[in-house]
Amino acid sequence: MRKPLLNKAGVSPHITPEGHKRLSKELSYLWKVKRPQVTQAVAEAAAMGDRSENAEYIYGKKQLRQIDSRMRFLTKRLSELIVVDRIPDDTSKVFFGAWVEVEDTDGNVYRYRIVGPDEIDPGRNFISIDSPMAKALLGRAEGDEVVVSRPNGTAAFLVTSIHY
Repeated sequence: MRKPLLNKAGVSPHITPEGHKRLSKELSYLWKVKRPQVTQAVAEAAAMGDRSENAEYIYGKKQLRQIDSRMRFLTKRLSELIVVDRIPDDTSKVFFGAWVEVEDTDGNVYRYRIVGPDEIDPGRNFISIDSPMAKALLGRAEGDEVVVSRPNGTAAFLVTSIHY
C-alpha cells in the first residue's frame, strides 16, 4: 500500500471537488465582499479624526489583517491542492473519498467519509485522510479487520461496507 503524498507540513494535499469549491467560494467572498466592506468601514472610521483612540478604526484594521491572512492562506493552499474527482478503479477497497462503515467489538457501527484535511467535519462524519482511523482503513476491503491506535489505547474495527 502506497503512503499518501504529504506536503512540507505533513498534511495531505488531496481534496474533494466539493471541498475545493467551498474553499474557492470562501476566498472569493473574502476578496469581493468582506474585504471591501471592512475597508470602507476603516476609511469612514479614519475620517473621524484621532485614530489612536478610535475603536472602530483599530478593530477594522485588525479585521483587515485577519482577512488578508486568511486570503493568503487560502490562495497558497488552493494552489497546492490536488482535486480527486474520480472514483478509483477498484471500488472494493478503501481509498480517498470513500464512505466506510465499520463495526467495533461491542457491535457499534460508525460511518465515515475519508476526505482531505481541509474538509474535516465531525458533524457529517468527514475524517481526514491523515487521521489514524483513515490511515488504518486505506487499502482495506469489506470483511477486513483494522486496529487503530487511539489516545486511550488501541481499538479493533471490522470494515462492513464501502461506498463511493
